[in-house]
Amino acid sequence: MSWIILVVSGLLEAVWATALGKSEGFSRLYPSVVFGVALVASMAGLAIAMRDLPIGTAYAVWVGIGATVTVVYAMVSGDEAVSMVRIMCIIAIVGGVVGLKLAS
Repeated sequence: MSWIILVVSGLLEAVWATALGKSEGFSRLYPSVVFGVALVASMAGLAIAMRDLPIGTAYAVWVGIGATVTVVYAMVSGDEAVSMVRIMCIIAIVGGVVGLKLAS
């Protein structure tokens, strides 16, 4: 169950990171509210998952999921450029996250 909570928390990290960018310095209400709610939920989930998972593994997986989903969303939405180098780097992050899961 801790792994499921951790994955959901990692996805929520991508939500709050994206909302933070769209809030334009907290000047837009809706993205600012989404940021706050997703941030609290993401951190709470990470804290709950860390009850059963090693801190280093849990944090690395959480950040890896959040970073990967955030950049993929930005590339799909056209906010960031798509390149082979970027795609290879994302694959490396995913590989590292999977490796940490398999090693624990």
